[in-house]
Amino acid sequence: MGDSAAILKQALRALELTPGLSLLRVSDVYETVPVGPPQPDYLNCCALLDTTLEPLPLLQTLLAIEQQAGRVRLERNGPRTLDLDLLLYGSLVLETPELTVPHPRMHQRGFVLVPLADIAPDWVHPVLKQTVAQLATQIDRLGVSRRAPVC
Repeated sequence: MGDSAAILKQALRALELTPGLSLLRVSDVYETVPVGPPQPDYLNCCALLDTTLEPLPLLQTLLAIEQQAGRVRLERNGPRTLDLDLLLYGSLVLETPELTVPHPRMHQRGFVLVPLADIAPDWVHPVLKQTVAQLATQIDRLGVSRRAPVC
């Protein structure tokens, strides 16, 4: 919802300005069909971060950036201004009520794997023991198209 390209830029800038975070790489931006109720297409990208934050404080930081961008959670997979997910945290495997790492559905989603393969193709999924590039070859890329860089 809103000016997605501007919101992505704003979110990446917020990450850059967050103490304990360093933005190392950003993928190309992809326009993708949404998962969930009827809504406009999304813009998606992935960012590689270096951080001194532990996983839960990092997730809380991501949620705060979403709120700053006007995110309101009304329905699961419903329209939103911004959705920041913590996909991987090194080789950590973590499952708590608040956070599951690696993201439990990332390996099923082209809108995640395609941009992630741009910046971390050799990263090994700590549970599936396959690289991001290998996982990306196994998913349906229908509805995932590269756009001009916005970031």
